[in-house]
Amino acid sequence: MAEPTTTLNVENMSCGHCSGMVRRTLEEIEGISNVSVDLEAKKARFNAASPDLVDQAVQLVTEAGYPASK
Repeated sequence: MAEPTTTLNVENMSCGHCSGMVRRTLEEIEGISNVSVDLEAKKARFNAASPDLVDQAVQLVTEAGYPASK
């Protein structure tokens, strides 16, 4: 079964460095894959192996300085 795609709204991204930080933060979470970040839309998309990982992603991205929400 394919992992569902999750989209997060991500605030405070204003440049390539910001979107890169969000992407790297998500890629470091074991069980998250296929990460893409859209700077203009202020969204991050990824596949998560479990729903708990989505909550962890929101928390870690927010802690990195980019408030995230589902």
